[in-house]
Amino acid sequence: MPQTRVLIVEDDPDDARLIVTRLHRGGLDLTVDIVTTAEQFRAALRQHPPDLVISDYNLPSFTAEEALRTLREHSGDAPFILVSGQVGEETAAAMMKAGASDFVLKDRSSRLVPAVQRELRDADERRQRRAAEAALRESEQRFRLLAEHSIDIIFRFRLQPDRRLEYISPAITVITGHDPAEVCADPSLLVGIVDEEDREAFKTSWLLPRARPLVVRAHHPDGRQLWIEQRAILIAGGDGTPIAVEGTLRDVTEQQRLDHELRQAERLDSLGHLAGGIAHDFNNLLAIITAYASDITDALGPAHPSQPDILRISHAAERAAALTRQLLIFSRLEPSQPEVLDLNQVVADTEQLLQRTIGEDITFTTDLDPDLPPVTIDRSKLEQVIVNLVVNARAAMTEGGRLAVTTTRVMPLAPGVSGAGTVSLTVTDTGCGMPADVVARAFEPFFTTKGPGNGTGLGLATAYGVITEAGGDIHIDSLPGRGTTITVLLPSAELPDTAAAAGTAVPASTGEPGGHVLVVEDDEDVRDIVVRILTRAGYRVTAPASATAALELCADPAFTVDALLTDVIMPDIAGPQLANAARLLRPQLPVLYMSGYTAGNLPGGRTLTDDPLLRKPFTTDELLHQLRQVLHRTRTLS
Repeated sequence: MPQTRVLIVEDDPDDARLIVTRLHRGGLDLTVDIVTTAEQFRAALRQHPPDLVISDYNLPSFTAEEALRTLREHSGDAPFILVSGQVGEETAAAMMKAGASDFVLKDRSSRLVPAVQRELRDADERRQRRAAEAALRESEQRFRLLAEHSIDIIFRFRLQPDRRLEYISPAITVITGHDPAEVCADPSLLVGIVDEEDREAFKTSWLLPRARPLVVRAHHPDGRQLWIEQRAILIAGGDGTPIAVEGTLRDVTEQQRLDHELRQAERLDSLGHLAGGIAHDFNNLLAIITAYASDITDALGPAHPSQPDILRISHAAERAAALTRQLLIFSRLEPSQPEVLDLNQVVADTEQLLQRTIGEDITFTTDLDPDLPPVTIDRSKLEQVIVNLVVNARAAMTEGGRLAVTTTRVMPLAPGVSGAGTVSLTVTDTGCGMPADVVARAFEPFFTTKGPGNGTGLGLATAYGVITEAGGDIHIDSLPGRGTTITVLLPSAELPDTAAAAGTAVPASTGEPGGHVLVVEDDEDVRDIVVRILTRAGYRVTAPASATAALELCADPAFTVDALLTDVIMPDIAGPQLANAARLLRPQLPVLYMSGYTAGNLPGGRTLTDDPLLRKPFTTDELLHQLRQVLHRTRTLS
């Protein structure tokens, strides 16, 4: 730390030595410079700026007033102590008024040391205060730069002595559209954008300690939905009384959207697994109903009076099977045959059907982008999606209205859609619209706002399954009284090479019944009807009660078998594992699987080989046809 420097302005050498001696005897550790003229004084100020100046009043070449003025010009506020024996009170007062720190008479020089100590201490305090103020200004400048460039809104709301918004950062304009000065002058502008249901919590949460931030719904002046996250702390004064609230407001709209989509996807995925399981079990039951109805029809003959009733049973089972297929589509367990399609052509091909569906009280229009790239999707499923969306829109316009189907090319790639580009299909109606809670559940299977008998609640669930299976996305924009727009987004595709895509048709195989069939099915009712159908068709059938028992039969050299007909999902050994084990013993054994699932979407990640799969429920003709093909193929190869 540099030594304190004192500059003495005194033309009398004896008086100067006396001052120096008294300072040193007073215990002050000082570096002392002595000057006698104005030129020396200015040179000393330039070369070694003093921490304190002690000056006589009467000097030959200049006065104490000039010395004080020169000091202020060069060294700021360094203390100036006047020491003289011939100055009156008026002169001393004038010097003090001009900025001198103290006045000491030479015949009372004992006051000099305390005066110097006091002035040096006060000067040091002033320097520290200036440094602190400079640091504060620098800190405030840094904070202001951070605040003004932050994407979050930073605010300070004063509580004492009056309530006033003291500061809010420029991000308020980006997020809410309001100018900072406007909001400071009228904080109700900020409160006013918050949804009414969340407004009270938003206004009072500042005064309540919270473990986690408050998230409220809001609306931008242009109508956009916003989600605002508020973090705030209560600032207390020295006595503990709250004096201000400081915090941030963050636009978490995109985060909320992504969180909602994730939760929606997880919920629908869980529902898909549940629906797929239910569909599988239901298909087992339908297989029994369908097969027994078909068997009874054949047994009674066409002229039997009960045939119409049996036909109704069969038709009811077919309708139930159609429902399970929709569940499997939603679960993405229904097999697809994707192909490269012109979306505009698909809309045009279904337009006549759509016109008949919606009726004459609704104005139906299409606006199809002529430069639309193709998409890859199962055609029949896409047609079903379009019909489902139009039927839903029609149901929302009980008193007529307008319905529009539009296709466009979306640039850039839409979020949630794979591929190199995006194609959009929108269905817009002017119907009653949907509240947010209905929109949130619209894709759930069996969820419907229609009355009993007016829909299955599977239309939108099916659409969701079809579109997401194709790598696309589907979402709903709706408000009560403002109609609904459902947007389907699909990844674009390249047009196929027609020559390369062309294939050779494989003719259907036929074959005569006969042979020994090993039937493995854990459901006793399904097993019994399969055995009955095959036996009546002329096959010899063995149907053990379990897959383990079937494998033991295959291991017996005396046991002969021409084909294995097995369920896929069984409690002891799964169908594919049974088939693999049996073929280790009998390499050329033909296999026909049967299941309520599809070949490519079996639970537990199971997969089938190239062996065919008979979908449950099946009719007598379907079972016999598939089995004949399997046997015929094997005989042809051998």
